[in-house]
Amino acid sequence: MLPPGPAHDLRAAPFLLEGLKCRNVVADRGYDADAVLNMILASAAKAHVPSTSQRVVQCSVSRRIYRQRNLVERFFCKLKHSTRIAPCFDKLARNFLAAVSLASTRPWITVYEPTP
Repeated sequence: MLPPGPAHDLRAAPFLLEGLKCRNVVADRGYDADAVLNMILASAAKAHVPSTSQRVVQCSVSRRIYRQRNLVERFFCKLKHSTRIAPCFDKLARNFLAAVSLASTRPWITVYEPTP
């Protein structure tokens, strides 16, 4: 799912959570919306989403599980170093997907290939 232009990822959340089969969903404060949390709970998963400051009832989040979110954040930070992906020059979704796939290979190789 590739949201159009500078749209917030929250718009794509229902499509990403549809048919979800996992025990835990880890997300940042931007996904602290009732609709998203209800979809996660309806799929029998546990939501690890920190509450925003505007929420009256603050929910607790497992620090151990939430800390694993950092791995995904660092991966996307490495992708942003690619000068083609950060400004989104591609107008077609297939070209953007190809550029992301190509840029993803370098971090993947450094993790899975042994260094001499």
